[in-house]
Amino acid sequence: MRTTVTLDDDTAQLLQERMRRHGISFKQALNDALRAGLTADAHRPAFEVRSVAMGAPRVDLDKALAVAADLEDDELIRKMAMRK
Repeated sequence: MRTTVTLDDDTAQLLQERMRRHGISFKQALNDALRAGLTADAHRPAFEVRSVAMGAPRVDLDKALAVAADLEDDELIRKMAMRK
């Protein structure tokens, strides 16, 4: 495909340095750079998850919803008792 590309001065300089180092044409240097840049995003994870050891849980997390429901019930009973 033939197209016109307008490059920033710093980008053109990087391409010219690559052309001299590798002894390749402008077309090859530009295609290699585009190919490397466009495929780099596909292989890089969107983010990195770092885990931290927090020790043993203090509450049985298998029944976390039941604990939350009990706490909510206790709070509702407390509020209703205050209205009397």
